[in-house]
Amino acid sequence: MLKISTQDEPHQVTLKLEGSLVGSWVNELEDSWRAVNSTLAGRTLCVHLNGVDHVDNAGRYLLALLQYSGVQLTAEGIVMTELVRTIAEDWGSGPKEALRQRSQSTWGARKRN
Repeated sequence: MLKISTQDEPHQVTLKLEGSLVGSWVNELEDSWRAVNSTLAGRTLCVHLNGVDHVDNAGRYLLALLQYSGVQLTAEGIVMTELVRTIAEDWGSGPKEALRQRSQSTWGARKRN
């Protein structure tokens, strides 16, 4: 289960997440992002991961896409802070490019073996 709360402020809109960003809940976050994104009017969009306890691969991909699209990801605690750091590090060039690079390195490793 994932709870998504929206805080609408003059300079920023924040989506606060609580629970697990897995399975169909990833689609819920994407729908919320698209709905809020159309109302930003130049404001920053921030996604707080402070209340998130688990993120699956689809959730990681969506968070990378959000960050690549200009969304600010924030977190507290070791696990979620590390997740945000690795998303920035691993997906800095964009989700599609990162997947392409990973598939090429995997293919190269398979070819060498």
